[in-house]
Amino acid sequence: MSEESAGIPLADVLRAANELVSAGLIEDYALGGALAAIYYVEPFTTYDADIIFITKDKALSAGIPAIYSHLKSKGWRVEREHLLVNDFPVQFLAASGLTEEAVRKAKPIEYEGVPAKVFRPEYIIAVAASVGRHKDLARIEQLLKHVKIDKTLLDDILRRYKLKLPKR
Repeated sequence: MSEESAGIPLADVLRAANELVSAGLIEDYALGGALAAIYYVEPFTTYDADIIFITKDKALSAGIPAIYSHLKSKGWRVEREHLLVNDFPVQFLAASGLTEEAVRKAKPIEYEGVPAKVFRPEYIIAVAASVGRHKDLARIEQLLKHVKIDKTLLDDILRRYKLKLPKR
């Protein structure tokens, strides 16, 4: 990721996610969604950051309130389903199934000196295929066209999660 994310306080978002791991509130996390795709391809418009996390406590309700409470104590505001850092919306989404595997297999990166993880492109494609919105299908097309994809890995993920790519 380069300057395409100007105005997005991504380093702050990643720093906060790292703090949640250090505080023992989550086991692990990775950047998913549009910002993960932007790591690999040309920038496009996105309105939030998706942090996909693995809970320490498998009861989903145990993780979300603790995350919100911790980040609110650090000055983050809440607006509907988002937490806001510098007025930029961030969604913390509990991982399960495909997304949990995507977090566990995520690519380690460093962004502005902050260590983090980002979904691998094969998992971005699989998650997009599972959602199937128009913008997700466009993201699949863009990744397949511009990124070196491990086809064996992608085919394995799609087979195991019973997903299909859109017809080209």
